[in-house]
Amino acid sequence: MVSLWCARLTWVLLPVSAGTALSDALSGWSTAPARVATVLLWAAWAVGLMALLAPRPWGLTALRVVAPAAVIVTILAAAGTSAGVAVLAVSSSVVAAAFALSASVAQAAANAMAYGDEIRFPLHIPLSLFLGPVPLAVLLIAAGASTGPLLLADGHYIAGVVATVVGLPIAAALARSLHSLSQRFVVIVPAGLVVVDPLTLVDPVLMRREQILAVRHLKKAADGGGLDLRLGTLPGTIQLSLHEPQSFGRRRGRHDAEMVDTDVVLVSTVRAGALVQAAGARRIAIA
Repeated sequence: MVSLWCARLTWVLLPVSAGTALSDALSGWSTAPARVATVLLWAAWAVGLMALLAPRPWGLTALRVVAPAAVIVTILAAAGTSAGVAVLAVSSSVVAAAFALSASVAQAAANAMAYGDEIRFPLHIPLSLFLGPVPLAVLLIAAGASTGPLLLADGHYIAGVVATVVGLPIAAALARSLHSLSQRFVVIVPAGLVVVDPLTLVDPVLMRREQILAVRHLKKAADGGGLDLRLGTLPGTIQLSLHEPQSFGRRRGRHDAEMVDTDVVLVSTVRAGALVQAAGARRIAIA
């Protein structure tokens, strides 16, 4: 909860800490593009603030775009201002982005849409996506949403129209794909545990309390036994052991799937220790 409020505070202060650097950087621009850029910057900041004040899964997706974009913009603006102002702008944007993308914010966003007496623990972004496709998607979303309006404001009408017609649909499609990463959870429900992961499972799977042998937080890499849904991400590994095998619809590519019967499931969650504690409090066997 403290991290969530720190995220809100640092984001609220961004216009003060980074505003001078951005204003200095835009001072050399023509009037119309500078005004459009200012509107886009304020709009991105407002979206981030709304996502932090009223956490939702869509807001987490938005933060995963605007928070890194804020860091990139302040770094680009650093060349157009004094050293002290640049250091303040870049450092404050990095701190604000770190808090905005923290586990506490992710869990608050997930639980804002929880039903009844359930607790949601988001899954980590797969390492294979975090190191390549996700940063690229963030860059393309930001570029697709901003390039067209800036070109149009600068009088490059043909290029602006093309950039808008092409860029906005690409940004929307990538945002939908990125949003799927904000809809992956391990959910503690009154009946037991549910794994919700559209990237690896065809449908959510309920493991009933009486079927669960133990919920463990593994602090070392586990072997490949059982059904591994971590997609290469080892931190926050949770091992779900069952008394007897249960069927899971494992995705194989975009359209194919196979049924897997297993009594061990591995997932990678944020706040893994808190998940084990919460499971124990719900009379689910833990180890």
